[in-house]
Amino acid sequence: MKLIRTEDAVGHVLCHDMTQIIKDQYKDARFRKGHIVTEADIPVLLSMGKEHLYVWEMTPGMVHENDAAERLLALCGQENMTRSEVKEGKIELKAACDGLFQVDSRRLIAVNSIEDIMIATRKGNTAVKKGDKLAGMRVIPLIIEEERLRAAEAAAGTAPLLKLLPYVKKTAAIVATGSEVKNGLIQDTFTPVVRDKLAAYGIETVSVLYSGDGVDNVANAIAEARQTGADLILGTGGMSVDPDDNTPGGIRQSGAHIVTYGAPVLPGAMFLLGYFEDDTPIMGLPGCVMYAGATIFDLALPRIAAGVEMTRTDFAVMGEGGLCLGCRPCHWPDCPFGK
Repeated sequence: MKLIRTEDAVGHVLCHDMTQIIKDQYKDARFRKGHIVTEADIPVLLSMGKEHLYVWEMTPGMVHENDAAERLLALCGQENMTRSEVKEGKIELKAACDGLFQVDSRRLIAVNSIEDIMIATRKGNTAVKKGDKLAGMRVIPLIIEEERLRAAEAAAGTAPLLKLLPYVKKTAAIVATGSEVKNGLIQDTFTPVVRDKLAAYGIETVSVLYSGDGVDNVANAIAEARQTGADLILGTGGMSVDPDDNTPGGIRQSGAHIVTYGAPVLPGAMFLLGYFEDDTPIMGLPGCVMYAGATIFDLALPRIAAGVEMTRTDFAVMGEGGLCLGCRPCHWPDCPFGK
C-alpha cells in the first residue's frame, strides 16, 4: 500500500475503514475497506480530516475483492435466484421461488480447496422457500491474484455449481391399504398426514382409494390411481416384511420398476420408491410417516416434487445424517436429520 494526497485518490482502493463522527448523530464507517474512491468522495473525506489516504497499489495480475466476488458468483449460477449487491467484497444469493436447492459438492470442494477462495452454501438437496438465503461468496484478501481466480474457474468447470429447481409435480393419488381401514373399523389417520405434507409442496391430492388387503387388490387400486393422471402415486401402510403386508408386492405387480425397497434412514427404513415407464413415481410409505415428525418421506419428497429422478445411490448416501434424534418437541427441518 502507499500514502497519497486525498485529492489524488480517485479510482484508488482504500486499505481500511474510514470512520466518520458527527456529534449526537452518527459514528460509523463512512467508507469501508476496499471502497473505490470517487470524485464525490473527496469533499467528504477532507471534511473528515483525511488529507492523505493509504490505498492499495494495484499491480498487473491482481483483482479487487469486489470484482473477484463477481467472478465467483458467475461460477454458481443464478437461475431462480436473486443476488445482492457486492458489499465489502461479498455477494449473497437468495431463493427467488420455492424449490429444491442443489449443490455439486465435488466441484464446490475443489473450488474451496484453492487458497483465499470461499463459497459457502446451505446443505444441498434441501427444500427452500422464496427469500431463503442460499449462498455467499468472496475472496479472503482485499486483492487476489488473477491466477487463483482462473484456477477456481477451472475447478468449477462450465456447469453452475448451484441449482434451484422449482416444484413441478402438482397432483397426487393416494392408495390407502388395509382391510380395517377400507371396512371402516378404524379411522384413516394416515391419509390426512400425507395430504398435508404434499400440500406443503403445492401438490393437490386428487384421489384417495382404499384397496383393502391382498396383492391383487393393491395392484388394482394402483392401476385405478394411474388412470387419474396424477403426477405421483403413494401407497400408505403395509410396508413391513410381515406376510400380510402387501403394499410392496402390489407395487411390483402394478408394473413399476423398483429403485429401492428399504433405505438407511430412521425412521423410514421400509420406504419404497419406484417408477412407471412414463416416469411417474410411486412411493410406499411405512407407518412411521403417520406419527413421526420427520422421516425418509420428508427427505425424498422435495426431490420427487422437483422432478428429480432418484437412484439407489441417492438413498445410500443418506445413511450419514439419516438418524433422527427423536427430539421433543420436534425441530424439523431446523435439525441435523438428513443433513
